[in-house]
Amino acid sequence: MKVTVNVDCTPEEARTFLGLPDVQPLQEAVMAQMQERMTASLKSMDPEVLLKTWGPMGLNNLEQIQKFFFSQFPGGAAGGGGTPGKK
Repeated sequence: MKVTVNVDCTPEEARTFLGLPDVQPLQEAVMAQMQERMTASLKSMDPEVLLKTWGPMGLNNLEQIQKFFFSQFPGGAAGGGGTPGKK
């Protein structure tokens, strides 16, 4: 014998019937806090703020990075002064 029972109810009614807690207020509070944090973090993604954060010394910092980078190559920025034939 096969018995089929169809129950037509809303999620809230099913939750109440099964004795499960209503977590909707908690979920709303967490989502509001997440939205607030995401909105605050978007402000730090402003290009001007990023440049100020990454380069506190402005263009001097960029020049120092370039000098350091070019100093790592043999012969500096002149295009190589290494010994020919040496691998």
